[in-house]
Amino acid sequence: MKPKLGLQGPVIAWQDSWAGEASDQIMRTGTGSIYPSQDPLPPPGKFVQAMKELGAEFYVHHMFPSLAGQSEMIRDMTKYGMEVCLGNEYGNINGPYAEGTNRYDVPDEALLEAARSGKLIGLLYDEPEHLQINASQYRKDAFLPHWGVKEGSSLAESQNTVTAAVAARVAHVKAVLDDAGLDPDAAPLVSEFVFPTMFHTKARGGMVVCPKMMKESFQSLQLSTALGAARQYGRAMWICADLWGPDAGPWFTRTSGFPGHSPEEFASALRMGYYMGPTHLFTENIDVLLQYGDGRFRKTEFGDVWDEFVRGFVPEHPLTWTHRDADPDIVFIHSDDSNYGQNARLFGNRGLAAPDATQSVFHVWHLLSHGTIPAHGSCMHIPGYDFPRHRLKAEVPKERFPLEQGWTFPPEEQVHPLYYPVNNVLVYDEKVEERQLGRPKLIIVAGERIEDETLKAVRRRAESGATVVIASWLAGGKWPESGRAGEGTWLVTDSFLTDDRVMETVQPFLGSPGCWMQRFGGTEVRMHKADAQGFTLDFEISGR
Repeated sequence: MKPKLGLQGPVIAWQDSWAGEASDQIMRTGTGSIYPSQDPLPPPGKFVQAMKELGAEFYVHHMFPSLAGQSEMIRDMTKYGMEVCLGNEYGNINGPYAEGTNRYDVPDEALLEAARSGKLIGLLYDEPEHLQINASQYRKDAFLPHWGVKEGSSLAESQNTVTAAVAARVAHVKAVLDDAGLDPDAAPLVSEFVFPTMFHTKARGGMVVCPKMMKESFQSLQLSTALGAARQYGRAMWICADLWGPDAGPWFTRTSGFPGHSPEEFASALRMGYYMGPTHLFTENIDVLLQYGDGRFRKTEFGDVWDEFVRGFVPEHPLTWTHRDADPDIVFIHSDDSNYGQNARLFGNRGLAAPDATQSVFHVWHLLSHGTIPAHGSCMHIPGYDFPRHRLKAEVPKERFPLEQGWTFPPEEQVHPLYYPVNNVLVYDEKVEERQLGRPKLIIVAGERIEDETLKAVRRRAESGATVVIASWLAGGKWPESGRAGEGTWLVTDSFLTDDRVMETVQPFLGSPGCWMQRFGGTEVRMHKADAQGFTLDFEISGR
């Protein structure tokens, strides 16, 4: 049940070992600049050997839109026995784009070449929810969302457009492989999320879910949402430990925000992600783990953290569960509205105002997290956060990087802890079926809309003994009154923030603010603050 462990290639440290100088001729990061490589170019064999020495079982390759070095890379993955996942980030940033979108798709011929090697395990789509909503992030000539959208569509119609486009791309990849006599399931599309939106939309379309840890996320919200989407739609779950982030400090630093987390936070995040039982877990990017010079690689303090995790922690803590065993005490059902707190461009639809009902999702998370998650957004890209990396960028010219000893910044002003306590929550969308709910003690229903059959299923759960708290605009004409519902409770509210009845009703189910818990079958993963602010975690694993 051990997840496969992987590493993603470099974007600043050194040129791609197969593409060489082509690396310094395109934008390799989302910063909007071309970064010259900082270290000499390592030969392919030494790079692959370095990954193997770090215990990597697969390599996430930043594919060049020009296909520079592509065939040679695939040849060496076969030669050295390393599995590979092809990533589309460079194409997203630089083009070329699928017609009418800002999305780069792996060309069919490159897909087939990789698949025929027997080493291809997936096609990674980098932050496609971000590029659906913020379609001008990289492509500047037009506003063309990642999976398309029809301006003026409703939320539900926009969501269906995205799901249909995802499903079409999944079907295309399968057909290309099948027509070539290859396993049609050999290259699943993996959706890597920086914002906790569209997990369910993409999973419904057929994509594997891959939440990013660290970055600018609220960890419990991000992981509970991903776990729920994977469970509801029967998908695998990968996890990306993303070292880009908001903070700065006295640690090896390649550039502003990279890494934006301390080695200690990285160590805790790796353990946290491992305990979620993913099928695959990888680090973005390898630049921070290694330096190359004088013909050899040297580990940084982050490399030491990864090495200890792979060679020490993982073998000493075998898993007896996977993400598929997630078993909630609290189910949070909300429509997949794609709003993370900026209240604009929902599903990439610029003409669609964010309905007030979408705010209810943030209000519920504020409630479930004992007030630690803000009530106006679901990640840190919202008002109220000032990232230390911005000061680092302003004060240190990029020619001075890398900084061997990092940058002195007051620890108390760092903004990204890992700890946001919730009590065994899974998130399902507005289409969840009764058989998928499990036997939760508390069900909360919010967001902009709900399917009629889902509403009926929730009501039946209340009649069987569950406590249900539901937004008044969703209860509709069927069950608009609060009170007993069979053996359970049915509370209808206009506000999850200001209605005192809501807190009184849910309080017995929220657990302790001193513990974040997730249950997998008969095993409880309990996480506690290991420092005053919760940048690091202590873990307690217990069976029932």
